[in-house]
Amino acid sequence: MNRNVFLERLKSEGNAWDFIIIGGGATGLGIAVESASRGYRALLLEQGDFAQGTSSRSTKLVHGGVRYLKQGNISLVLEALRERGRLLSNAPHLVHNLSFVVPNYDWWEGPFYGIGMKLYDMLAGDLGLGPSRFLSKEQTIELIPTVEPTGLRGGVIYYDAQFDDARLAISLAQTAEDLGATVLNYIRVEELLKNEDLVNGVIARDTETGDEYELTALAVINATGVFCDSIRKLDDPECKSLIIPSQGIHLVLDKSFLPGKSAIMVPHTDDGRVLFAVPWHERIIVGTTDTRLENVSVEPRPLAEEIDFLLTHAARYLTKDPTAADVVSVFAGLRPLIASGDTVDTPVISRDHSLIISPSGLVTIAGGKWTTYRKMAEDTVNETAILAGLPERISATNNLHLHGWAQSTEIEASLQVYGSDSQKIKKLFSENPILGELLHPNLPYRKGEIIWAVREEMARTLADVLARRTRALLLDARASIDIAQEVAKLMAVELNKDEKWVLNQVNKYTELAKGYVLD
Repeated sequence: MNRNVFLERLKSEGNAWDFIIIGGGATGLGIAVESASRGYRALLLEQGDFAQGTSSRSTKLVHGGVRYLKQGNISLVLEALRERGRLLSNAPHLVHNLSFVVPNYDWWEGPFYGIGMKLYDMLAGDLGLGPSRFLSKEQTIELIPTVEPTGLRGGVIYYDAQFDDARLAISLAQTAEDLGATVLNYIRVEELLKNEDLVNGVIARDTETGDEYELTALAVINATGVFCDSIRKLDDPECKSLIIPSQGIHLVLDKSFLPGKSAIMVPHTDDGRVLFAVPWHERIIVGTTDTRLENVSVEPRPLAEEIDFLLTHAARYLTKDPTAADVVSVFAGLRPLIASGDTVDTPVISRDHSLIISPSGLVTIAGGKWTTYRKMAEDTVNETAILAGLPERISATNNLHLHGWAQSTEIEASLQVYGSDSQKIKKLFSENPILGELLHPNLPYRKGEIIWAVREEMARTLADVLARRTRALLLDARASIDIAQEVAKLMAVELNKDEKWVLNQVNKYTELAKGYVLD
């Protein structure tokens, strides 16, 4: 992907779009892929970086949602399990099978959760990843060596899937480009254009250059997640807010806290949520919380009580009790929950998605979750195509291989997230051995990956590279600060930037990364 090429296309084809999609997270990128795969002319505009918000801050699970089963939302679980199976097939370089163990400490937990997991298996059908089964105490400890043994009666094992969220977002952006879509980061929509009271375009500004663009389309789609109400208010300042934002945080720990290959799932915490401790990129992610917020921000911060909650609950189930000093990174994300009547308790608000078309024709897609992004996109394009008067075209994304799809299993583990592109990155290493050097002993990333991120993945800032193209910020926030200057210098050469730019980027990133470190 090349931003300059996309900008030239924007200037030459400013009024040639079927859809303008606002928002470059999971939902917006999914819609871009869905639109382009049907032959519609799609333009996606993102005010920051792709997946900069909620879509890079998930629990890293592609799952049906065990707790939604408990809530009785069978349709959502069924839909998510089907989408899980499709993602495993369409993006095997980014999505893989993972076993989960539910440790049982009370006599009734084994049968209760065992029956629930059997229903989970049944709903997955042919797309299931493996049968759940009961475990003895000894088998549970064998799979989870650091599980708290006191009072342990046994466990239940079941299977779900795991992924790298920000990397999947980049793969979607690349897939959209492969199919003919135009996707641009750092373009902020400032106004909606209307013709006879009907939305027919946007006024957008390039936040890097200040250049303004007036763009028209047959339909405009608002896919901005927790920020969707701000776009809706550009259409109708008096519209009622749709979103109830909820914050979830995650702690990242060293692998020693959970050295096996299985994750732990605790079905019921003090606040009624599910707790996960999940292996990910040789670290352990512990999460999550569910805290209702009044205001949203691009860079949410974890609250002290959320951190204490996760440390306390992790200590209940692990023999090695984590402390604040053990946390290598902490990150917060916002859920775009849809207001539902008088319900204000965010853990019980449905994770279903909703499609709203305003009287002016602005299409808003809200709610949902990463696992169901493709189905959300399919539903959105189906309705928007009718609204725009476009010819009906059947969705082809059920079996669409995403960019990087590779049948080979011989990809080097550290480059797995690039899939088939890994060979091109290895070529960079061979052409210049310096680019094959590690950036930091505590991180798996090499210098050539920075070059690749700028040249091929539209990384524009230090945070783009360290937080999303690589996951350095989440794997070890302090180590990412240590390499910030070196990475900025590598980027500056590619972007033709000066020392002032390097200094500014390092200062901005250091301030950002400090929010991921517990003092």
